[in-house]
Amino acid sequence: MNHPIASYLQTDNLGAWGTYLEQVDRVTPYLGPLSRWVETLKRPKRILIVDVPIELDDGTIAHYEGYRVHHNLSRGPGKGGIRYHPNVTLSEVMALSAWMSIKTAVVNVPFGGAKGGIRVDPKPLSVGELERMTRRFTSEINMMIGPQKDIPAPDVNTNEQIMAWMMDTYSVNQGHTSTGVVTGKPIALGGSLGRRDATGRGVFVVAKEAYADMGCDVTQAKVAIQGLGNVGGEAARLFAKSGAKVVAIQDHSGTLYNPNGFNVPDLLRHVSIAHEIKGFDGESIPAESFWSTPCDILIPAALESQITKVNAQLIQAKLIVEGANGPTTPEADDILKERGIAVVPDVIANAGGVTVSYFEWVQDFSSFFWTEEEINRRLDKIMIDAFRGIDSIAKMHHVSLRTATFIVGCERILKAREMRGLYP
Repeated sequence: MNHPIASYLQTDNLGAWGTYLEQVDRVTPYLGPLSRWVETLKRPKRILIVDVPIELDDGTIAHYEGYRVHHNLSRGPGKGGIRYHPNVTLSEVMALSAWMSIKTAVVNVPFGGAKGGIRVDPKPLSVGELERMTRRFTSEINMMIGPQKDIPAPDVNTNEQIMAWMMDTYSVNQGHTSTGVVTGKPIALGGSLGRRDATGRGVFVVAKEAYADMGCDVTQAKVAIQGLGNVGGEAARLFAKSGAKVVAIQDHSGTLYNPNGFNVPDLLRHVSIAHEIKGFDGESIPAESFWSTPCDILIPAALESQITKVNAQLIQAKLIVEGANGPTTPEADDILKERGIAVVPDVIANAGGVTVSYFEWVQDFSSFFWTEEEINRRLDKIMIDAFRGIDSIAKMHHVSLRTATFIVGCERILKAREMRGLYP
């Protein structure tokens, strides 16, 4: 009899997980003898679904559904964020955990892939309610996490404070302080300098390298960015600092266009106060017009499945660099390839965050902390080396950067699986 999860994995309409499975199918012909192990990549190692009950401030009891997924641990302990969002689904968490497996393998840090989340809108919750929910969730997934087992990190709607509560809850249950159980912590609790901006910095570093590979100068580029959170905001800051113009921005509150380029420092100050771009100077345009905005580099840094077969036809950029996880559907990928638009996929483009999370994990174990300059230097080298390796594979096999990235990631995971063998 099929396991219910196995049956679920084989159904249609799998959402983000379906996108991931299609990506694996596309890369399988390039895996050679390792393809005998490819089913390993299509089945998460373990899945935990938990009820998260808390008492709200008004005395009522609320229940939320939480998830933690280990996709693959062949190369090391699980690594992946925790997101709080009303649209969190098992399919999404499974896909994000799988992309983490690929991502950690591509930048060659010794982690596997994991992911977690709670289906909740955290905005109406008080600080006390948010803390109680976080601590209860941490207790419910306690058997899944640990410095040598699975190390969560911040993701959508979670932050340093959430990580501090998770670390404290786990530590209390263990009977000793365990700083290495999560990354993305406050500096005072063993967090790493440079961690907050690492993903956005990685997006910029890879975009600059990819644009130069096309024979173009990033200082002359016009850039459009969807999402002005930690990732999009830091990428915007670094693009502007380099001399590029950020000409279009979009978030949940609207879409703004300025052909002369926004004043990015002022924009980021506005967003830090208002938590949205609405109200900032610029021409307000319809949301769908964002995709047809004249630009050279497009950075989707919001949520999944933003570039579809519908708007892929409208994009005018020369280069797309995926700051978000899974922002481009497979159908859109094919259209962009036909139109000659290069796409640097999420599993390399936004790997700066997990890379510095690895640095944080190492620093926590040694209790010796590096300077921000040293962290940025190490990050830049890892990202550039990883991109150049992928680019050479793409040119060797005459495939897209996404396929090349999956070739590198899947080969490393499956080689580890093969060498470890099966037990018992």
